[in-house]
Amino acid sequence: MDDVSSIWNMHDTSFIPGYGGVMVGQWLTADEQRAWRAYLRAGALLRARLNRQLQADSGLSLPEYEVLVQLSEAPGGRLRPFQLGAALHWEQSRLSHLLSRMTRRGFVAKRECAGDARGAVAVLTAAGRAAIESAAPGHVAAVRRLVFGPLDSARAAAFGQAFEAILAALEDPGEQGKQ
Repeated sequence: MDDVSSIWNMHDTSFIPGYGGVMVGQWLTADEQRAWRAYLRAGALLRARLNRQLQADSGLSLPEYEVLVQLSEAPGGRLRPFQLGAALHWEQSRLSHLLSRMTRRGFVAKRECAGDARGAVAVLTAAGRAAIESAAPGHVAAVRRLVFGPLDSARAAAFGQAFEAILAALEDPGEQGKQ
């Protein structure tokens, strides 16, 4: 028996307030539930491990690294905050707080937007570029070790294909309003 199913009985509904029935129909199958919970746990553990690796090796948090990646790949190292938020799928308040912190650390500068006097542009600084260039090799090595190391080439290909299919469904405009 695996760790997930030994911790949770997937058919135990006693923890659901007001629900006394049996989980059938719209509920996940046992295989779907096992895969879903493994995904949730692996995602949380992976983000935590990558964050710790970045902190230890470069003093960057994973969210800071993600912002630096977006800016380093943008033309001129410049993006409007709404573009950054859209690329990262973050709320404006989260991004605003992080950009303020990164500005104080010297990784990002805020500039006025030439075409919109009310708007701003986040600009990658020389210190920001140096930070990502220093952090990237260790981060790539950690991703390779933690994500692709346990997979043979067939599983790595299936992993990529599965997430490409999920992304395609999530990015489908017809699916975006559905809950």
